[in-house]
Formats: sequence, structure tokens, C-alpha cells
Amino acid sequence: MHGETADSAGAGSRWDDTYGRGEANLSWYQPYPAPSLRMIAAAAIDSTGAVIDVGGGAGHLVDALLDRDFEDVTVLDISAVGIEQARQRLGARAARVQWLVQDVLAWRPTRRYDVWHDRAVFHFLTSPAGRAAYLTTLEQATHPRSIAIFGTFAPEGPTRCSGLPVARYGPDRLAATLGSRWHPIASAAERHTTPGGAIQPFTWVVFSRTAGDVSSVPP
Repeated sequence: MHGETADSAGAGSRWDDTYGRGEANLSWYQPYPAPSLRMIAAAAIDSTGAVIDVGGGAGHLVDALLDRDFEDVTVLDISAVGIEQARQRLGARAARVQWLVQDVLAWRPTRRYDVWHDRAVFHFLTSPAGRAAYLTTLEQATHPRSIAIFGTFAPEGPTRCSGLPVARYGPDRLAATLGSRWHPIASAAERHTTPGGAIQPFTWVVFSRTAGDVSSVPP
């Protein structure tokens, strides 16, 4: 649910400290990942597909995927604390998940995934170098039939989050940033309510490494 700038030092410790405040106190907390599930449904993703939740931390998408009998789920996050919170919450079901404590900018995947899911990591990358490193990892972790799902702050969203500057995207800007290899196939808007009651507008876009028509997903 978070990320780091490309040149930040000690990013893992920063996010460990953040998760240490308790998941339900964090601005991105979402007990039920309805927008992510709508995007997965829009892309007609099968439960046999390999899914990686990038920046998943203690987030609840992994719970929902296991509830839906997804067979191959990986959660990657730079924070060992966030991942441990998810493992503890899942109990015995955590053994059905692959857990990776990695910085997505430096990680070198050893396999490819059918679905790449990123809620609120990419918008933390405010430098061209950071975005380029991320997109290199994305290319290495996917194949020509893969789906990539992004949830980022919308153009009218916050300019900072967790003390860090963020980039903001509409569907067109996000598509342009990812490049011509990725084709948008569905998009939606979300108004996320933080635990403190603030409203954070999000942009959601589903991309495919094959051509497709853009559609709008109902709220």
C-alpha cells in the first residue's frame, strides 16, 4: 500500500515504523478491497492465474483472493513488519502465500506473473529514475498476456502521503507513463475514506500487454 522514492535511504525501516503504528491507523487502510476486486473482475482473471500484490504489506487483498480460491498468490513489500502482520492475521492460510520482503525497485524476479496488482506504490515514485526502475521490474515479472492493475492518487488527490511527495495520475497520464507496451482495458474512479475521515480520490486502471478496448467499471 506504499512505496518509496528511488533515492530514499532506509526505506524499509521507514515503513516498518509506519506499520508499527497499527494497520487500522494508516491512511491507506481498507478492510475490504472492493476496488481491487472490481478491477480483477473487469479483467476476467481466473483463480488459477499467478497474482502478485506489489506493496501489499498488511493489506487485505490476499485474504480476499484466498477466499476466492486463488491458487498462486504472492505478496511483495519492503516492510517485513507489514508482511508479518498479514501472516499473523491469516494464520495457517499464510502457508498458501508466497511472501517477499523486497524493494520493488531493486528486486529481480525469478518468475513471471499473470497479474500484477499495485495499490498505492507507483504514485510514490516521483523521479524518472525511480519510475524507470519500477517499469524494468514490471517488464521482468510479466509476460505478453499479463494484466497489470494500478490504483494511484487521482489528479485531484493528495500531493503528499506518509510525509512523502507523490505523483498524481488520470488514466491517460498513467497509460502514457507505462508506455505503449501496456494497453488500458478498463478504468474507474474511487473516493477512498481514510480512518481519519479524509477523502482521497484514486484512479484505477487495468492494463494488458495485448491490445484491448477501454471500458469504464461501475462504482
